[in-house]
Amino acid sequence: MTVINDATVVAEVTALYLQYEESLCSNNIEVMDNLFWDAPEVVRFGLAENLYGSDEIRDFRASRPNPKIEREILNLKVVTFGNDTATVTLEFRRIMNNIERFGRQSQTWYRFPTGWKVVSAHVSLLPV
Repeated sequence: MTVINDATVVAEVTALYLQYEESLCSNNIEVMDNLFWDAPEVVRFGLAENLYGSDEIRDFRASRPNPKIEREILNLKVVTFGNDTATVTLEFRRIMNNIERFGRQSQTWYRFPTGWKVVSAHVSLLPV
């Protein structure tokens, strides 16, 4: 029987997500790369890009025109399924070009023998 939301696993994934968030906001590419699965199967759908594989994700991060992101996280939810699978969803608020924007983000995390990694991610903005 799969245990949903074991408190220890939720705390572990939450801490990793917060580490990811800090690295995203400070543009710490090394940490972000380390938290994503290094494989051609990893996917990241961004605001204006569809990235397939760790090489495309790394290249995008290295060439991002606005590398530092300031945002407020709202409604962070971590749901775990057993000891090795988790989803992270959240809403966020950002000021972009002097306009308040709201968006959402989702990630699927999987625990490999080498540790937890994001295997799929999606970020989108809500219409203005």
